[in-house]
Amino acid sequence: MYAVDIYAAVRQFVFVEGKSRREAARLFGVSRGTIDKMCRYSAPPGYTRTKPPSKPKLGPLLPVIDAILEADKTAPPKQRHTALRIFERLKAEHSYAGGYTGVKDYVRIAKGRLRETFVPLVHPPGHAQVDFGEAIGVIGGVRRKLHVFFMDLPHSDAPFIKAYPAETTEAFLDGHVCAFAFFGGVPQSILYDNTKLAVARILGDGTRARKPSRASSAIICSAIALVVPGNHSPH
Repeated sequence: MYAVDIYAAVRQFVFVEGKSRREAARLFGVSRGTIDKMCRYSAPPGYTRTKPPSKPKLGPLLPVIDAILEADKTAPPKQRHTALRIFERLKAEHSYAGGYTGVKDYVRIAKGRLRETFVPLVHPPGHAQVDFGEAIGVIGGVRRKLHVFFMDLPHSDAPFIKAYPAETTEAFLDGHVCAFAFFGGVPQSILYDNTKLAVARILGDGTRARKPSRASSAIICSAIALVVPGNHSPH
């Protein structure tokens, strides 16, 4: 199975650059049949169920289980049903003839669904996030791996992207300088992902220990050079 980025590169080569599928097969080193499949699907196709597997014995009793679990939400903890207790009730009260495993699996999934909580994600203006990623590009007819600098302003979802031949300190610095110029200002703070150019190690509480280096000093200098009176942080 080929990776998603290969699919994207092939489709870009054929549909955007207007090259033939024969050329794509020769350039990417795969068969014409494989190229045809990549052009047919935007992502590697895989087996997916069209509908959940049937549960002829347990299926009709799922609303009963859901009702028991819903009632348990207001019951004292020690009086709430375990999967085994629900299984025993189904047998005694509803003549359930299936096995315990099916009941246990459904109860586990249903309890997880009842515990789901959603926290709104809010990003204040003036802050940025930075990461390096990888992509496959075709330069001069040659496929090669590119290292992509990405700075994002989450409040507005404004992105800046620039590709480099390698993930180096020079690329890291240049990416910041170009991003600051692109946004027309300097963020109040920058959250870095796990790139080794900025993060020395991740502490036990999840805090990222920054790596003091000439890179961070140079970023500060470039930020000072771009900030003038009256400018506002990008958002």
